[in-house]
Amino acid sequence: MKIIIKNGRVINPADRMDTLADVLVEDGRVKSILPAVTEGDADAVIDASGCWVMPGFIDMHVHLRDPGQTEKETIDTGIEAAVSGGFTTIVAMANTVPVVDNEETYQYVCDKAKKHGKVTVLQAGSITKGLKGEELSDLKGLIAAGCRVFSEDGKSVMNSALMRQAMKIIKASGGVILDHCEDKPLVEGGVVNMTESGRLSLPGISNAVEDIIAVRDIMLAKETGVWLHLCHCSTVGAEQYLYQAKEAGIRVSGEVCPHHFSLSCEDIPDNNDANYKMNPPLRTRADVAALREGISNGIFDCISTDHAPHTQEEKARSFLKAPFGIVGLETAAALTNSVLVNGGYLTPMGMAEKMSFNPSRILGISRGDISIGNIADIVVFDPKKVWTVDPDKFKSKGRNTPFKGKKLTGQVRAVLYKGQITKQ
Repeated sequence: MKIIIKNGRVINPADRMDTLADVLVEDGRVKSILPAVTEGDADAVIDASGCWVMPGFIDMHVHLRDPGQTEKETIDTGIEAAVSGGFTTIVAMANTVPVVDNEETYQYVCDKAKKHGKVTVLQAGSITKGLKGEELSDLKGLIAAGCRVFSEDGKSVMNSALMRQAMKIIKASGGVILDHCEDKPLVEGGVVNMTESGRLSLPGISNAVEDIIAVRDIMLAKETGVWLHLCHCSTVGAEQYLYQAKEAGIRVSGEVCPHHFSLSCEDIPDNNDANYKMNPPLRTRADVAALREGISNGIFDCISTDHAPHTQEEKARSFLKAPFGIVGLETAAALTNSVLVNGGYLTPMGMAEKMSFNPSRILGISRGDISIGNIADIVVFDPKKVWTVDPDKFKSKGRNTPFKGKKLTGQVRAVLYKGQITKQ
């Protein structure tokens, strides 16, 4: 099959290409990138005038809720949401029911995702059995089955010795740990940032909850040599500690979610809307400024969504009783463009780096690069399109977003996955 993407601005961080060109895709791969490609016998032509043509986005942090919580999301609906948002690869977290702590559950997700066939789903294995923090999962069995990404997402492994043991096993396999940093006993029932506790009459969560585990696990990563990736960083401290770790040569990276670089805790209107309830919580404007600066100067490597769908009934509960989390797959690119690119923190090339090239390198996969001969995972993004967020139009089952009714700039126009058009 031949597809031509015409008149686009081709942006490819792998070779620093940034040029107006036509892209010819043939038999699933990038065949040529030229000032003009003759349409000839092309099966499809995509007009990318005014658009950026970039490697397909890669999300290192997604909750598909399947198996066990399919009233919130399924592998199928999660994949459709990913396609809608321009993602061609996603990493699914392990806190399903049952937990992905064994080869059988791991294979269930892999097989179902492969059958859907529009997005590559990399399933993470849990670090401990049942996410209980008491005994390691069958890490060697999961590794033998092909798992290379591990996370206790939703909580931290509070036993430092157990975490170090896991790091040694995962390091030996060449795997990566995606680290949810949360000192659970220190949370003490908190649901919002500590600084807004009084205004909202809700128990607070301090920055130390995140920072303490970030520092501990950086120290353990230094000792064991494992690749440690800090998930959903939200504090000034996380930026500082990540910078120091990189300066010390520790194998560590970090991500920031669009909600954390777009909103602060001061933006929560009152204690009635649980769509603003997430973990980590929205932080102060000073934290937001540090996150944006850290993204701009390369301290933070990736932008990930922490896409966490819940039912409307669950999110309609009080702020105290509603679950943590918001959806993000279908708004991430627009928020990145609206806040970071248009705000001067990232160039279009930087956006492609944070949303595709860098995640591919951390994960050790051959994606994030649309050089000639490579697999044609491509997103066509219109940076000028203004649209209003309407959760009722989401492909995800989840409608839980604080961005409802917000005007954003930038929209995914088309997506190719392995050379096949999945969105146009």
